[in-house]
Amino acid sequence: MTSLTRGFHPTRFVATVAAAAVMASSAPAGAQLLEDAPAELEGVTITPKLDAMLPLDATFRDESGTTVALGRYFGGEKPVILNFVYFNCPMLCNVFLDGFVASLEDLGKAPGDEFEIVTISMDPRETPEEAAIKRDHLLGKLGLEDAPERWHFLTGAEPEIRKVADAVGFTYRFDERRNEYMHSAGLFLVTPDGRLSRFLSGVSFDPTTLRLSLVETSDGKIGTAADQFLLFCFAYDHAAGKYGPAAVKIMRMFAALTVLVVGAFLSMNMRRESVRKNAVSLGAQS
Repeated sequence: MTSLTRGFHPTRFVATVAAAAVMASSAPAGAQLLEDAPAELEGVTITPKLDAMLPLDATFRDESGTTVALGRYFGGEKPVILNFVYFNCPMLCNVFLDGFVASLEDLGKAPGDEFEIVTISMDPRETPEEAAIKRDHLLGKLGLEDAPERWHFLTGAEPEIRKVADAVGFTYRFDERRNEYMHSAGLFLVTPDGRLSRFLSGVSFDPTTLRLSLVETSDGKIGTAADQFLLFCFAYDHAAGKYGPAAVKIMRMFAALTVLVVGAFLSMNMRRESVRKNAVSLGAQS
């Protein structure tokens, strides 16, 4: 293996290339869209409805064919990572899911421990059997093939799918000529009680941004002390879709530390001066 190929990760490379292909339809509010976007992508957007409540009464079928309400995966203390794909997608969904799995590996945390993952098929023709095949394949990549409950794949009727997609701001459409769904890709991070907290656009996700998003989405209920400190020092930039240094907070923190250091220094000097004066006074008296 040459130095040029060492460390090359095909999934991340393909994910990076594919990310450029979906930027026009998943750019955050206020970003400039490509003027020459294909006509097929007209009306295909993601406009995150932050703080919107998901319809937890929407019903789907899980991988075993059992009818379940979306609310089944909420109500505890774990945030939920929600995404939309369809299992017979010829390209983007597979690139997205592979990139997401690679991001989970970089994150170093398994689904089901500190967060849930719910994947909804946007194609009402797809079946629980197809959902189970996709779930088992992806969990196998994560080394979790013996723990199918860690990632939930749901299928359902068109009105139920649309109800959830509309609630979070995910717009897609079916192209009859191609027999494909036109859609974009990304992760919707939802609070344990079912409110949309964050949207991460693309097909590959920075582990720091994903981790901090999960910590914040859980209202601080998960994460280490180091995560909480990073969350204090970093702020989410909606335009960039990632966390960056919170300059004001950092300046305030350093200002407070400066005051404490100067105060401690002055206090120490005052004590030393007091001790010196007492010693001089005692010497004079003797």
